[in-house]
Amino acid sequence: MRIRIVDAFTDRPFAGNPAGVLLLDAFPEDAWLQNVALEVNHAETAFAHPLPAGGEADWALRWFTPVTEVAMCGHATLATAHVLATTDAARGLVRFATRSGVLTATTNDDGSITLDFPTARLTQVEVPAGVAEALGAEPLTTHDTGPSVGDLLIELTDEKTVRGLTPDHKALSRYSERGIIATARAEDPSQGYDFVSRCFFPNMGIDEDPVTGSAHTALAPYWSERLDRPNLTGLQASPRSGLVHTHLHGDRTLLTGRAVTVIEGELHA
Repeated sequence: MRIRIVDAFTDRPFAGNPAGVLLLDAFPEDAWLQNVALEVNHAETAFAHPLPAGGEADWALRWFTPVTEVAMCGHATLATAHVLATTDAARGLVRFATRSGVLTATTNDDGSITLDFPTARLTQVEVPAGVAEALGAEPLTTHDTGPSVGDLLIELTDEKTVRGLTPDHKALSRYSERGIIATARAEDPSQGYDFVSRCFFPNMGIDEDPVTGSAHTALAPYWSERLDRPNLTGLQASPRSGLVHTHLHGDRTLLTGRAVTVIEGELHA
């Protein structure tokens, strides 16, 4: 079968977040899916197969990190929609049946792709003891992002602090189900983004995720409230970096980005 590596939330190779994508006839056993994800060894590998016509979704979709299956993944969904569009397997609006319900992806006329995801429910919490030492910076505010995301969202003083983080990943693993989103307002919005973030997911086997779509379902409501605008652009300031355009629409968040297929090959396992 064909296997592809797609860089998501970027318009150029070797940036954004790489994801493996496999289009199947049906899902094999879970152990095989997990072994393929481990072999690919990117933050996520997406597996999708078509569903019968007339249902609530067009494709079934699952995502695996090298160590576990996850309930929601933005960049691998974007990558899957990109593969469907570029191979003519599906165009326009595609509905995916996932562990997080039906999620949609729409390929736009300019080639960008818009994901429709549930907005994370933020709850402000006390700063956990020890998290500042583990992260390497003092939080301004701390929010729980709810079960759909499973992260601790931490605002830091400024963009420079976010970019300079060198956290203790093992120590961070005790503070949330999935990981930590560190964020700050953009130092210079004229550069084309409104806020920055970095995401650390040691519990998922990912010390730092390059660009995280699902995290932006929490970043969008957080920064839209503070900046008083529904449309924002986030820069995830990992070494690979990538842009996510967000539109907050109540309990739904639209995430728009681009993707590039970098590798296409044959899987023999």
